[in-house]
Amino acid sequence: MDNEFMDISTSFKLQLGYGIGHILNDVCASLWFTYFLVFFHLVLEFSASQAGNLMLIGQVVDALATPFVGYHSDRTDNSISARYGKRKLWHLFGTACVLASFPFIFSQCIGCSVTHKWAQMYYFAAFILIFQIGWAAVQISHLSLIPELAQDDHTRSHLTAVRYGFTVFSNLFVYIITWIVLRVTGECDKEQVGPADAWKFRHIVYVVMSVGTVASIIFHFSVKEKYSYASQAELIHQSGRGVHLDFLHRPILYQVAGVYMSTRLVVNVAQVFIPLYLHRTLGLAARSLAVVPLAMYLGSLAAAGAQRLAPRSFTRKFNYFIGSICALIGFSWIYFEWDYDYKVYFIYIVAVLIGFGGAVMLVTSLSLTADLVGARTEASAFVYGLMSFTDKLACGIAIAGIQMYAEEADSTYYRDVLSWVCGGATLLGLTLTLLLPKLNSEVMIINDSASINTSEDPSAIAENI
Repeated sequence: MDNEFMDISTSFKLQLGYGIGHILNDVCASLWFTYFLVFFHLVLEFSASQAGNLMLIGQVVDALATPFVGYHSDRTDNSISARYGKRKLWHLFGTACVLASFPFIFSQCIGCSVTHKWAQMYYFAAFILIFQIGWAAVQISHLSLIPELAQDDHTRSHLTAVRYGFTVFSNLFVYIITWIVLRVTGECDKEQVGPADAWKFRHIVYVVMSVGTVASIIFHFSVKEKYSYASQAELIHQSGRGVHLDFLHRPILYQVAGVYMSTRLVVNVAQVFIPLYLHRTLGLAARSLAVVPLAMYLGSLAAAGAQRLAPRSFTRKFNYFIGSICALIGFSWIYFEWDYDYKVYFIYIVAVLIGFGGAVMLVTSLSLTADLVGARTEASAFVYGLMSFTDKLACGIAIAGIQMYAEEADSTYYRDVLSWVCGGATLLGLTLTLLLPKLNSEVMIINDSASINTSEDPSAIAENI
């Protein structure tokens, strides 16, 4: 067959090539959220507020870069990218930025390791800025390749599933490599993480990024982007229809954004502060910083399997309720327990509960966003971009604010953060979800309104919902 759109459903090479194209981003994101504060606060000995401010810089840059890259990726000059592909061109640019910056983030300041910490912050902030711009470029270009490679919804869903499968592999790979490096290079069952472990994190970064680099190279050689001039013309035509403004005028958009933002706060804040809680509150050894996050991720995998087997009668609200209850049990357990048995055995059950609950909440919030978009797929990038912007900005501000008060706090501080901040965000997300109106009818209104403005047939739109 000559048509690449038809080949993709049967081409294992193309599926594999596309799926591994985001591995570099995935391994970097896993290290960023799980070990960034651990490395800067415990290893490089920055103050808690300084480490939090550096993460805030990264989150803000990522939030601003995402819509910028998306806008310019759609409008890249065809004459420049005709041979290589405009999505792959942006992917290549982002990969170069990530490779040129991320190893320096998880290393000591070259030539300035003895200077004042505030001076070193400018050094690391520069690399963080480059990394986050590159990460956003890879993420957006990789996602936007799906409609370029596949025309039908089934094939697009299949590509999305392949992409998620490699995300799972990437996170498990990072935690396993971290556990191996910490275990074979010292008494990680007895020692806690400290300044002497800087070289260990550097080697972890080198190992996982080497795999990510090879995966990116394979992606660029195995995936051929087929540019659709018709799609570009349709995109330009639709951009002036006002569908974006129509979404902005709907209060339900902001309610769904609140659900997504709250859910991301639960997932990301827990991932960031669990290692510091293990180190500072429970006083556990270095090994736990790899094994407990691994248990959380295994819980999220169990959630993915459970949701695939869940009956169709389960509503979005019911699914979110189940996930919230599991997460709340985990965060409550953190607050009330810290004896020997809890540290040795029950902490892993807590990790699985939080991972399971957070994953169910996250998948449900993404499904709510998809329901909101409905048939107006020309606005999907806009809606997802808005959700991503709010989540990254909120997480960055929350993490920086938490770290601002961590320096003088006692050993129970991170226990309270996980219990109250994550627990509160869970309750907020659950409340907003339960108060949602019936989303299908709301989407119908949006679609009908847009169809009137664009002279489309409302019945045709209704058929697609």
